[in-house]
Amino acid sequence: MIEKIVNFINNIFSGPALTIPLGNVTLELSVLVILLIFMGIYFTIGLRFFPARLFPEMLRVVTSKQKKNEKGALSGWQALVVSTATRVGMGNLAGVVAAITVGGAGAVFWMWVTALVGASSSFVESVLAQKYKVEDPLYGGYKGGPAYYIHTLAERVAQRKFRYSIIAVLFAISALICWSGISQVVGNSVTEAFENAFHIKPLYTIIVLVAVSAVIVLRKKATVKVLDIVVPIMAACYFVITILIMVKNFALIPGVFGRIFAEAFGIRKFAGGTLGTVVMMGVQRGLFSNEAGSGSAPCAAATAETDDPAKIGLTQSLGVFIDTIIICSCTAFIVLLVPETVTAGLSGMTLLYNVMVYHLGEFGGVFIAITLWLFAFSTFIGVLFYARSNVSYLFGDKMLPQTLFKIFALAMLFVGGLASYKLVWTIGDIGIALMTVFNAMALFPLFGEARQILKDYEQKKKLNKK
Repeated sequence: MIEKIVNFINNIFSGPALTIPLGNVTLELSVLVILLIFMGIYFTIGLRFFPARLFPEMLRVVTSKQKKNEKGALSGWQALVVSTATRVGMGNLAGVVAAITVGGAGAVFWMWVTALVGASSSFVESVLAQKYKVEDPLYGGYKGGPAYYIHTLAERVAQRKFRYSIIAVLFAISALICWSGISQVVGNSVTEAFENAFHIKPLYTIIVLVAVSAVIVLRKKATVKVLDIVVPIMAACYFVITILIMVKNFALIPGVFGRIFAEAFGIRKFAGGTLGTVVMMGVQRGLFSNEAGSGSAPCAAATAETDDPAKIGLTQSLGVFIDTIIICSCTAFIVLLVPETVTAGLSGMTLLYNVMVYHLGEFGGVFIAITLWLFAFSTFIGVLFYARSNVSYLFGDKMLPQTLFKIFALAMLFVGGLASYKLVWTIGDIGIALMTVFNAMALFPLFGEARQILKDYEQKKKLNKK
């Protein structure tokens, strides 16, 4: 019964809403895909193709000397680390595997497209989160995100002050639902990976994961310090292993690119059928991974201290590229460099485990299990950091609601370790779809302010050069 209800709600956002016949194939687009692509293209054009124009500036801002931050506030680099913890996490492993399993190799191309146009969406939402951030009396520093700039917009339209905005409340609730779903995905993927690699029963694995996570998340200020260490190390190790695998299979790489582009436009048939399946899986999993436009990353962006909101926007936009163009592509190539006979009939972490064993023997299975543990752990810690500001918006600056949600998330982590793979993904998809819809309601009206912030930043840069 619950699964039917979840699937029904998910179909509203992810089911085919627009069908376009294209010769021998059919392009079916969902509400979420249409919204994300339109939003990304609109912002990209409005910002004068800023991801291409200012990519060197993104690198410069991230590598420049960080401003000394106030007690409790994060630096721009730390805000990037927190958002990267959830971006470079489950979406990069389980998300990419799910996209390829259902949508074929062509889904990878549409994940790339989501990142290219999503960088602009990420800039807009992160800049607005910076502009409308408020002081955080509970944790110190600042807090903010979509719930806060949605609330400000609602007050501006109504021309009066009020405690809650309906849309802001709906966003915050959707976000907590989404992150609870992600917690389940984390638990489910880790237990499956450890069962494959070490033959450990899911119950034992999930008990240890929940216990370790509880030690971290139930402490008030341990989150960022842990992620500062874990995220750069795990991303670097995964990237290095991928490069070694690609070098080993260098002769096959052109064929992989050919397969990605061929299936991206429905030239090659696969189990799944329509071109719309390819596009929707690529865009949905791309969003689940890089979060551009969904309203997740702004919750971290708002906590940073900076002398210009545009710098945080540029930093977060770079995070989208790091996540999808680099790390997601790593997983995609690892999977697609394996003969299809090896992965036939497999899905989820079982598929990824067999792929790594094919490439690296038993070491590959052990490596991916440990890597998944770290990715999952960082994702869980990151989403609980995101949850802070939304719990505060709904229940006020009190520690009790914060602690209760952490306990609830830990419970979802435990349940996910024992639940079905498809159901937990669907719950996460519903949450992120609702977040994106409510977030877009504020991004479009406030876009002019974000564009002006970027324009002012570029003018300052020109004056400084002169």
